[in-house]
Amino acid sequence: MRHLKTGRKLNRSASHRHALWRNMATSLLRHDRITTTDAKAKELRRWADWLITLGKDGSLHARRQALAFVQDKAVVARLFNELGPRFQERHGGYTRVVKVGRRRGDAAPLSIIELIPASGDAAVEATEGSDATGESSTTSGT
Repeated sequence: MRHLKTGRKLNRSASHRHALWRNMATSLLRHDRITTTDAKAKELRRWADWLITLGKDGSLHARRQALAFVQDKAVVARLFNELGPRFQERHGGYTRVVKVGRRRGDAAPLSIIELIPASGDAAVEATEGSDATGESSTTSGT
């Protein structure tokens, strides 16, 4: 019986799993969105939510805990300077998992895991994305 045994093993050794979660969490915090299999995305939510909670705390101890897990100092700085304040008013649920179909080679179910936008960002993006004529309001740099 698997009572009180949390987490997915994903047919990997413990050290391989730990390295996988560190790499994926670093990539998610750097890019805000990554594509991976369903099982990995669902398990990555746990680690990403924990790291963002550390970013919200902002203490030296929390920063050292994040530095022990995340592999890039620039990503830790982003976690504490941007993402922590962005989710300050939210009590968990910082990520979204969206199923996107199956991988072509082995038909593995794929998902996109992304950090949700801040509460005001979605409304701002919707109004700035297009004007009344339906054309994009962005200008080119040339």
